[in-house]
Amino acid sequence: MVFLQHPRERRVAIGTARMAHLALTNSELHQGVDFSDNPRLAALAAKPERVAVLFPGEGAMTLEEARAHPPESLIVVDGTWPLAKKVVSVNPVLAGLPRIGFTPRRPSNYRIRSEPAEHCVSTIEAVVEVLGALEGDQPRFDSMLRAFEFMVDTQIENQSSRQEPPRRRIFKAPWRPPLEMRSLAERFPQLVLLYAEANAHPLDAGIPPELVHLVASRPSTGERFEAVLAPREPLARSTPLHTELPESVLLAGEERHAALGRFEAFLRPGDVLAVWTAYALELLWRDGVTRRPAVNVRLATARALAGKAGGVEQAMALLGAEVPALWAQGRAGRRIQALEAVAQELVLRGRATQPPLKKKGA
Repeated sequence: MVFLQHPRERRVAIGTARMAHLALTNSELHQGVDFSDNPRLAALAAKPERVAVLFPGEGAMTLEEARAHPPESLIVVDGTWPLAKKVVSVNPVLAGLPRIGFTPRRPSNYRIRSEPAEHCVSTIEAVVEVLGALEGDQPRFDSMLRAFEFMVDTQIENQSSRQEPPRRRIFKAPWRPPLEMRSLAERFPQLVLLYAEANAHPLDAGIPPELVHLVASRPSTGERFEAVLAPREPLARSTPLHTELPESVLLAGEERHAALGRFEAFLRPGDVLAVWTAYALELLWRDGVTRRPAVNVRLATARALAGKAGGVEQAMALLGAEVPALWAQGRAGRRIQALEAVAQELVLRGRATQPPLKKKGA
């Protein structure tokens, strides 16, 4: 791991690159903006087939693609997004290296610092996500987040007990809803909500999960889609239990090619798939469905709740969202119902022109 940190970030007490650097013995931390004369970066760039840059952008590899050809060294640009973009633009050598981008498994817990988009996470969270995926041992790297989470919780606790007046900016921009909610509101006509269930065997069985129940809805028009897909692999013992569908229904499901063809026909050019977790997308891509832009509704929900979102049904209750009618079967039916309720509530908040009223005692 090679961290390239913008000098301004060095002075930020709640920055996380140094925390990640200290947690990883095989890592380096370099500070600066222009690294054109940096011999270490030059040495790495001389072997582009062995290096990748953790930074989103056009042409960036997904984690699945990176796992197929994992780099030996990973360069991480650290700073606020404007500062990190500047480091990348100032150093053409970075633009010539392969990039890795990803959709987070869960919302960022960096609740003491605002992020510019719903897919953005802190440096240490990004490092944990990518290393866990590339090395196939996510729990090992998740343990790196303990110090980070302690820091966040401590900052929030101290802020709540602060006695002196809060700091105020002299110039204050007009209020707008958080970016994650504004983004959902702006994309509302193109949003397709999605939930999927899998025929999932135990890890030691060596059988990859496969899509068996797919539900989707277009909230802007009320169009809905449901398909139960016949499994190709033997049905796992737990599948009828977690899908809440009888074994007979699963085994009598639709032929896979036909079901996915119907789903492709349901989608339109420009659609954006909205999911609670990236697992549903992974199941679709594995079956060859055409990749499309996607957003994580859970990230926007965490921003709306100013904390952890939990499961989608729990989030629906916490947001006080209006519950639509149940229209699909099994657990997927309840989950897509809750996802519809959450998305509608977030879109309403994303269109708001005034900040929400604070509850008494809050």
